[in-house]
Parts: sequence; structure tokens; C-alpha cells
Amino acid sequence: MADKSFLEWPFFEDRHRDLATALEAWCVEMLPVDHSDVEAACRSLVAMLGAAGWLHHSGAGVGERLDVRSLCVIRETLARHDGLADFAFAMQGLGMGAVSLFGSSEQRLWLEKTRRGAAISGFALTEPASGSDVAATVTLAEKVEGGYRITGEKTYISNGGIADVYVVIARTGEAPGARGLSAFLVPADSAGLSVVERIEVMAPHPLAHLRFDGVFVPDGALIGTQGAGFKVAMSVLDVFRSTVGAAALGFARRALEEALTRVKTRQIGGAALAELQMVQGHIADMALQIDASALLVYRAAWTKDQGAARVSREAAMAKLYATEAAQRVIDTALQLHGGDGVRHGFAVESLYREIRALRIYEGASDVQRIVIARAILGQT
Repeated sequence: MADKSFLEWPFFEDRHRDLATALEAWCVEMLPVDHSDVEAACRSLVAMLGAAGWLHHSGAGVGERLDVRSLCVIRETLARHDGLADFAFAMQGLGMGAVSLFGSSEQRLWLEKTRRGAAISGFALTEPASGSDVAATVTLAEKVEGGYRITGEKTYISNGGIADVYVVIARTGEAPGARGLSAFLVPADSAGLSVVERIEVMAPHPLAHLRFDGVFVPDGALIGTQGAGFKVAMSVLDVFRSTVGAAALGFARRALEEALTRVKTRQIGGAALAELQMVQGHIADMALQIDASALLVYRAAWTKDQGAARVSREAAMAKLYATEAAQRVIDTALQLHGGDGVRHGFAVESLYREIRALRIYEGASDVQRIVIARAILGQT
């Protein structure tokens, strides 16, 4: 059983504790799902999460605000039980984050669907030549009568090929670099939108390379104002970066659970591994890194929920430390399992593959370091 004492920290209200308790019971009953067909599993998970009401937390309706602490509690809990379930939940939030924050009433019809699990969303930001450099986006949205025509390519797009709708960041050319981007809501069945390639990765998730070949969208597809696309994208990441740290935290907690079971039951020299001081030192280091991660994650979430306009520094710290620490915690858990740690069918082997991508997506670790350093330097 994972440590739940952190829920008593002053970052949380009773509603967060109730949420964690209810979701934990649901996860024990419903997860994990069969991952043999990843796309089918994701579709099933979205439907399950929607039917149970958990996806209601993934977006914000009119007059509502995204509760980042709830997002983090949900991602941490889901990740501890099933990494693919966390992915399915997270992408409903990230994919529709721009609509939650800036969407029109018409665009929010899609948000209502994704919050029910009746539609799947995707966030089409990354391009083949501009992974972490959003300002270098070259996908073009040309203004035409009644709307825009979008031409370009996006890659490593989560839910690519199974999404019903994408938020697409494209260049409208008001100014060079970041100031010339806009955000658009693009249905997946739009003429000219195609899947070039399904991308297979070490921990299977639905990922794809997309092509936009003169895809027409009406004026009403523009999210916010023309030229505000960079602001839209960064505002979404400002909310959801903390939740990536929360998912890493869930993976780390599961790794510690597995390690504790292993060292208490595995015998060496007539005694349990847990009796060895070196092993005890490893367990102490794992617990320390988990608590430090949790403090950073929930500080960032609490700060945003208190109404801070931006939490770029706090979110970057949370994402950077929690993902890097989870990698170390999981690696230690694998080491304590010995040969079994690298065998398929063991939880730590799956966790080892799952955690690696979190240090890359939504801003790689070195990008987070740049964000933090610039924030610190800007204060001096």
C-alpha cells in the first residue's frame, strides 16, 4: 500500500483527500487493463474514465477553473496502477487545455465530449525540426476567405491516429518567432489531415506523425486571438507540467512498493535483504526522493490553484526533479530485484520503460533547467 500521509499536508483540502480515496478504490477494481492492443486499450480507458466521472476533472467548463491539485492527485494515482491509464487521462486534459483556458462557447462543445469520454483529444505542437523550440514552428496557417488553410507536419503527437480532434499550433505570421503563432481546433476527419506514420516507442503509447495538406478550418476554429498561439501553448504547459511530475511520482511510489516487497521476502545468507544496511540505505534514498518530489509537485499545483498567473519556475522545478528522481528510484528498485528486474512481467521492468519518456515530453529536462535559470536570473 502506497504512503498516503502526504494527503495530510496543508496543500490539500478534504475534497482532494476524498478524490484520492475514491479513485484508489476504482483503480484497484478496474486497473490495469490489457495492453496487447494499445490503441484499443486507450479508447477503452477513455470510455471507462469518462463513464466513472474522472474525466470531468480534465477540463474546465464555463465559469470553472482547472484544479491543478486534483489533476496531480489523479495522475499520481493512475500512474501507480497503470501507466496507460495515466496517459489516457492526461491527454484528455492536455489535448483540450487550450479550449479549457481560452476556448469559445462553440469550441467548448468538443470539451464537453472529451470530459464525458465521448471523444479523444490530441495536442499537435511538436514538429520534426523543432522539438523543444516552439518558436521555430513552420506549419503554416494561411488566411483565406472564411477561415485558414493549414499546411505542415507534426510528429510525436500523443493520441495521433485515434484522436477525434486536435489543437494545432501553426504560424500565422504576425511577427517572427513566437509572436507569429496561433492555435486552432482541428477535427481529425478534416480533409487533408492524414497519419503519415504510427510511431512505436519503448513504452507503447499511441503516437503518430501527422501531415496537414491544405487543411481548411473556419474562422471559428481559431482559439483565442490570432498571434497568441505561443501564449496559449505556454499557458497549457504551465498547468500540465506539474502533472507530469505527479505521474512520475506515481511511478516512483509503485517502484518503492515493489522494492519493499522484494527486500522483505528475498533471502540472502539466511536473512531478508531488508536486514542489510546497504539495502536500507537504498530504501532511505528512495523515500527521500519521493517526498522531495511530492513537495515540489504539490507546491507548484497549490500555487497555481491560489490564482498565480504563471508558475513557470515552480512547474519546471517540479517536472524536472520529479521525473529525474523517479528514474533513479525505479533504477534502484530494478537493481534490488536482480535479474528479475529486467524480465517482462515484473512491474519494475515496465516502470523502467514507462518513466524514460517523462524526462523528454512537455519540455525535456534541460529545457526545464533553462526555464528555472532564466527565472532566477530575472530576479537579480
